[in-house]
Amino acid sequence: MESHKSTCLISSVEECANNFEKNFSNFPFGLEVLAIYDGDEHQKFMERLDARIKSHDKDIERMCNFHYQGFIDSIRELLQVRSQAKKLNSEVVEIDRELQTSAANVLVKGEELVQARKVESNIASAIDNLSSCLPVLTTYAKLQLQMKEKRYYPALKTLEQLEHLYLPRVANYRFSHQMKENIPKMRENIKEASMSDLKDFLENIRKFSPKIGEVAMRHTAEQLGSDPGVIGRKKRQAPPPPNPFTGEIDYEQPAESTYDAEEDLSAQDLIDFSPVYRCLHIYTVLGSRETFETYYRKQRKKQARLVLQPPTNMHETIAGYRAYIHGIVGFFVVEDHVLNTGNGLVNRTYLDEVWSMALSKIVNALRTHSAYCTDATLMLKIKNLIMLFNTTLRNYGYSVNQLFDLLHEIRDHYNEVLMQRWVQVFREILDEESFLPIQVSSQAEYDNVVESFPFHDQALELTPFPKRFPFSPLVPKVYQQVKEFIYACLKFSEDLSLSQEEVDDMIRKSTNLLLTRSFSGCLSSLFRKPSLALLQVIQIIIDTGYLEEATVYLEEFVSNITGAPKESHMVSRNQGQSSMFRVARDDAERQICDKLKCKLDEFLELENYDWLLVEPKGHASSFITDLIAFLQSIFLSFTNLPPEVAQEACKSACDHIAKSVLGFMLSEDVKQISMGALQQVNLDTIQCEQFAASEPVAGLEEGTLLHYFADLRQLLDLFMTWDWPTYFHDYGQENSKYQQVNPNTAIILLEKLREADKKNVFSVLKKSERDKKKLLETVLKQLRQLALTAQQQ
Repeated sequence: MESHKSTCLISSVEECANNFEKNFSNFPFGLEVLAIYDGDEHQKFMERLDARIKSHDKDIERMCNFHYQGFIDSIRELLQVRSQAKKLNSEVVEIDRELQTSAANVLVKGEELVQARKVESNIASAIDNLSSCLPVLTTYAKLQLQMKEKRYYPALKTLEQLEHLYLPRVANYRFSHQMKENIPKMRENIKEASMSDLKDFLENIRKFSPKIGEVAMRHTAEQLGSDPGVIGRKKRQAPPPPNPFTGEIDYEQPAESTYDAEEDLSAQDLIDFSPVYRCLHIYTVLGSRETFETYYRKQRKKQARLVLQPPTNMHETIAGYRAYIHGIVGFFVVEDHVLNTGNGLVNRTYLDEVWSMALSKIVNALRTHSAYCTDATLMLKIKNLIMLFNTTLRNYGYSVNQLFDLLHEIRDHYNEVLMQRWVQVFREILDEESFLPIQVSSQAEYDNVVESFPFHDQALELTPFPKRFPFSPLVPKVYQQVKEFIYACLKFSEDLSLSQEEVDDMIRKSTNLLLTRSFSGCLSSLFRKPSLALLQVIQIIIDTGYLEEATVYLEEFVSNITGAPKESHMVSRNQGQSSMFRVARDDAERQICDKLKCKLDEFLELENYDWLLVEPKGHASSFITDLIAFLQSIFLSFTNLPPEVAQEACKSACDHIAKSVLGFMLSEDVKQISMGALQQVNLDTIQCEQFAASEPVAGLEEGTLLHYFADLRQLLDLFMTWDWPTYFHDYGQENSKYQQVNPNTAIILLEKLREADKKNVFSVLKKSERDKKKLLETVLKQLRQLALTAQQQ
């Protein structure tokens, strides 16, 4: 087994050696060596290799011996050839050197020619290619420049040419593909850039709208103030007349420099509308016109809502109203311009919708803020501003009827403000007035009074100086203030397109309210002052009478300034004049009655009855005599009063006296009353009755004043005559002689008489006195039964 392995190994080594020899020149030596070493037969390989080397050495030696002579001959020939080869080599080298030297310049020139041919070819090719690319690049550069200069609409046209005309010619170039890919982005950039310009325009127009509105309204004012025969020419408007209250000008003129700079500019010239037109054209070309229209209208509606929001304190100054109205006018002037020049960007339907929405907000805002206004001068400025606002917008085709209706409402509030203002005027007049009749000492003074108040009295004219008018300075002052009020009312009604009858009716109603409510209210407040004397109240009533009579002249005055027929006033005067100062007169009547009662109380407080008087004095008490004398003098001053006022005061005085005298007897402080005291009271009552019967005030029916003493008279007669059977018999009947005597009143007085009789110790000794006492007790008993029966019923 081992011998067989050894034999195989030897064969393998020999085979490797043969392969090594065969493949020595073809294969790397390292592979064969590696194969030998991998087999772990190195020693054997080396032995076989040495044997092979020795074999080859013997073959070489034999061959060399065989060919040795031929080899020597060949060497000799080779040595001869070597010298000739060296010589030939030297010649070849020299020829080559010379040839290279001669051909070097040719090669250089050839290479230069080849290079020149290539350059020429490249240049021709480049020229051809550049010729085809140059329009593209030129157009692209033009596009970039237009974008930089924000000429977006021409840029869009250039982009269309680039895409459809030039780029297809250079479709095989990479840059054309890049350009083609960038075209949608560039379109979007143009779209966004134009939209950015539009947003800037919208922001600017929002800021410039008040200025545009101001210029538009000033141009309207110039047209209203210019010669109607001149068409298309502008001239400066003369300053408006000053306000009648303050002397201020209602609509301030702009500064001279500003006027000169903007004199020939229209409202539309103040703003550049090109961004709108460009953006509209761009979106139209890009097929997004509807999107643009929607966006524009939406943004303008938002701006309209902002413009329509009034300043918080707009009602305080005219500047707030101007800023608000100028902004609105500017907005709608701009929209009207876009309507006419925007190629359908906005239409009349849209504009009417926006105006309808705005109009209601404008009316509400002006109504609300004008309602806070309490300055008549400011309200006149507001009215003039609204009138100019109406005219301006009407010239642009907007409906302003609601604004004219609003002016009528503001006019009513203006009249209320005027009334409040005149309330203060009337109060100042009343506070400064002494309410004494006017007395003049010269003809000039007399003429001044007659000129300020329409009063004509032939008897007074014939009276020598000093002359005394029946009314106080209050009358002409109030009359003149009423005329000023009429002028102020008329001032607001100017240019409101009202008929003469409407203006006349408005002024008449306002004047009536001024006198019946405002002035009467001031008088009512005055009457409540405790410092006002009775004679002053009387004079005020006299003055109101003359003011009522002067309403005829006021109505004529109104007719003259309004041009309305006078008949319309006479009807209203007949219906309302008699009650013009009814409220004030009623207050005055109450004040006269109250103050007269207070004065009477001063006399009645002097009452000094001796309630245990045995015999009367035989004449009226001194305080009653003084009281009657005062009444007679005071009623003489009632001559110029309206008869009903004097009559009411006289009735009140008599009623107060009668109740006071009865109150003296029934007072709880008086515990006893003698018949002598009753007789003295009877004398005083007779004195009062004589005064009442003397007709101290004209116009009263006979017995009217005596009626107020009826309760006292019947009570005194009953006790004076002691006619109790008649009283009890007729009690409760309508024709009873003592119908006004109340059982309770009689009981109180009888008990006081009984107490007084107790003081007389000798009364019990007389039979007549004892019988009278029994009768008194019997009467008291019956009276209590009557009182109880009346109470139960």
